[in-house]
Amino acid sequence: MELLTQILIILIKVVSLTFLVVLPLVPISVYFERRFSAIIQDRVGPNRVGIPLTLFGGKKDWSFFGLVQPMADGLKLFLKEDFTPTHVRKSFYWLAPALTVIPALVTVCVVPFGSSISIGEREIPLVIADLDVGPLFIFAISSLTVYGITLAGWSSNSKFPFIGGVRSTAQMISYEICLGLSIIPVLLYFGDLNLSNIVEYQAEHGWLLLPFWGHDADHTLASKLIFWIPAFIAFLIFTISIFAETNRMPFDLPECETELVGGYHTEYSSMKFAMFFMGEYAAMVIGSALIVTMFLGGWSLGFGADEWIKDLSIAGVGIGGLVHLAIFMTKLVAFILFFILVRWTVPRFRYDQLMRLGWVIFFEAALINIFLAALIIAAPELKIVSTIIGAVLLVVVSAALIWVLKVSDKKSAPNSGLLGQN
Repeated sequence: MELLTQILIILIKVVSLTFLVVLPLVPISVYFERRFSAIIQDRVGPNRVGIPLTLFGGKKDWSFFGLVQPMADGLKLFLKEDFTPTHVRKSFYWLAPALTVIPALVTVCVVPFGSSISIGEREIPLVIADLDVGPLFIFAISSLTVYGITLAGWSSNSKFPFIGGVRSTAQMISYEICLGLSIIPVLLYFGDLNLSNIVEYQAEHGWLLLPFWGHDADHTLASKLIFWIPAFIAFLIFTISIFAETNRMPFDLPECETELVGGYHTEYSSMKFAMFFMGEYAAMVIGSALIVTMFLGGWSLGFGADEWIKDLSIAGVGIGGLVHLAIFMTKLVAFILFFILVRWTVPRFRYDQLMRLGWVIFFEAALINIFLAALIIAAPELKIVSTIIGAVLLVVVSAALIWVLKVSDKKSAPNSGLLGQN
């Protein structure tokens, strides 16, 4: 009986957190993007599609600010002709969209959406699978997305989709390295790979980027503020790498319309194209959730209020987890709006700039940041002389690396004699 209860609880969490929380965020994010871009560009945006009450005898249609627009878009894509070109490799052509959207949804299972809900004597954590290797699981599963995009370009048997797939392969693999390196200082600081434990730590001792409460002998304000420097560097590298990993502007070169017609999904239509669309926005949601969890406290409200929230109950049912879920969703929506703001503000990179940023700047900066974080964490256990020697070596190596990069970037002046002869 206990086993059946556990299976039922897991199924309820899978359905509720994946299909009632994350998936609805995809069309909502599309609506936010269209409305937000309209505000930035001084347009109206979608505000007409609604419930046609006049067809049923009403005096006026109910537009409700165009919130029914995502449903209309989904219905249109679902009813469009599902056309498969004759020249494609059909098995891989059909497999590619699934490989794009499914990994983004599987990674949801390790994200803690809130603290536990208590029903009687039973504590139900608002996480599907509380793994001790949460970030590694997310990186391992989300890296499978590149296979879907690559197969989509290759199986289309067309020049421009193939170029888009190759571009995406190089881009996503490059920035996966930056993602993995940038998060190491964070994991060194928490000393844990369990995302639920990381959020609990931040609830008690302050968010990684807002460490202003929960001080004690082992977690002084001074030590937190010193570590804030490598934490903020990790946050910048990780956030920008998430933009590149999800193919969002200004890193949408695998599908940039001005150069590649439509990129790797040019030959796709109907729901196959919609699955690529869903995969991009689902990856954006999961990337935002991971950033909020690692750097901004996850479901924590902060400032010592989380213990009080955990004790909230109605009719003997602890609802603190639901309050924390609302807090987490608020942070998540705010970061999604930040994603949208960046897309409509920053111009697209050139491809050489994209690769240089990943390999020449972020890769080296992330490595230096790892040593900086390790030195700060180990400083209380080291002697003063050892700490000073480590700091000097870090400064010397960083300066030498910056000098090498500057020298390698110098461009030779054009040969005026040859230009004159021509």
